[in-house]
Amino acid sequence: MSITALFWDLGGVLLTNGWDVSLRRQAALVFGFDLGDFESRHARWVADLETGRLALDDYLDNTIFYRAREFTKDALKAFVFEHSQANPDAIALIGELARSRKYLLATLNNESLEFNQYRIDRFELRKYFTVFFSSCYLGVLKPDPLIYRRALQMTQRAPEECAFIDDRLGNLEPARELGIHAIQYRDARQVREELTALGVDLG
Repeated sequence: MSITALFWDLGGVLLTNGWDVSLRRQAALVFGFDLGDFESRHARWVADLETGRLALDDYLDNTIFYRAREFTKDALKAFVFEHSQANPDAIALIGELARSRKYLLATLNNESLEFNQYRIDRFELRKYFTVFFSSCYLGVLKPDPLIYRRALQMTQRAPEECAFIDDRLGNLEPARELGIHAIQYRDARQVREELTALGVDLG
């Protein structure tokens, strides 16, 4: 069966990772909050944040602004948002696929509502993707098999006609078990080669 749909992770593939451990460490250094205390609170609230059950401001109230700080929530959010960057080679590849109009292109990513919307707008991702299967919209996180099943159900695609590109093996394994073609992102050229091997027309 030919490939008709391509699902893409965002952080670590098309864009830099979002609020990951590296950026959290940088934020702790820049703003001077205790990283250990924050990480314990982050672990408690991050799933609610990324599944849309908790707004970003409420998450920050629970993890950092539970006491007075010498910086504002707006300053911290601006810092986080400004560190988001595009991967030019991967964006060029998704642009080629979008222009071909031969495939359904969708994201399949874990991200909070506010950060996800910011990145969709900033990087003009609606130019490339028809639909955004983000954890904050679906209420479930990768690698839970449910998020992949929902993406298949909502696109009415059989697993074997879909490919999923992600940088983390742990997110690829459940997709592969469902029958989706799973590609681990290392660089855009490697993904291009693997898509071509699956019969995806990039021309």
